Amino acid sequence: MSWTVAFPVNRADAEALPDVDDLFDAPPTLNVEEPDPARPDDWLLTAYFADPPSPDAVTRLASLFPSAGPVTVAELEEADWTTLSQRGLEPVRAGRFLVHTAAHTAAVRPGDRAIRIEAGLAFGTGQHATTLGCLHALDRLGKRRARPARIADLGTGTGVLAIAALKRWPGAAAVASDIDPVAIGVAEGNARANRTRAGRAAGRLELVTAPGLGHPRLKARAPYDLVLANILAPPLIALARELAHATSPGGTVVLAGLLSGQARRVRAAYRRHGLVPMATLGRAEWPCLVLKRRASAPGTAGGRKR
Repeated sequence: MSWTVAFPVNRADAEALPDVDDLFDAPPTLNVEEPDPARPDDWLLTAYFADPPSPDAVTRLASLFPSAGPVTVAELEEADWTTLSQRGLEPVRAGRFLVHTAAHTAAVRPGDRAIRIEAGLAFGTGQHATTLGCLHALDRLGKRRARPARIADLGTGTGVLAIAALKRWPGAAAVASDIDPVAIGVAEGNARANRTRAGRAAGRLELVTAPGLGHPRLKARAPYDLVLANILAPPLIALARELAHATSPGGTVVLAGLLSGQARRVRAAYRRHGLVPMATLGRAEWPCLVLKRRASAPGTAGGRKR
């Protein structure tokens, strides 16, 4: 069983989404969305709790958002996750990438880089603008003849971006992490379904449960030629220094999960550590930032490690 706490907020509060990891014993996962594009200042915040939230937890959460409206607490059956996530899961195209479920295998065309992702308990089916923006970024990097040898995907969710990167650069070695062990299990299943081999060698994907770059394996495999991070703006900003140091000189970083009003702060955080903005992709409300590490930037992780 899972539980949701939902309430309306204004756009300013949605864009200033706080980091709640230190405020709760079992931090909820926060999501914000704009239900009606015709009402751009009316947003909905939903917090997902693994256990029934206490009245104190609900009050504490709502108090973080000055514009919070009436609060709704609901139990979410496990079956509901699949039902909800299956809605509208038509195949999604981003350049030559096609993300599809088993029910839409017929949509695959010759030349597609097809990725089969089933709906489930992890984020990243290609439907959300953040994932789609990252896929477009990978497609564009490939057209520009980028050749990353080492790839890291932080907050991998379903594993879709790591799988996509290895389909585009099959000779690369990739590592993907997520703070949620359930997500890592989902990513392992999706990797098998897409014939992405597990391991640390070239052409293989290593999966680890870890927040940010905190796992020894992530540190040992740095520096990376390509880093993907589709998470929220507060952790992206908090990770700026560490992530920049883990990126090779001349390497590329793709950031998503932020709202348009947060993009300036995220860019500024990374620019301070030698990452220069190269492009902004994705939909207006959910930009995807593509940055490049200055070739002469100081503080970069040293020579290749194994």
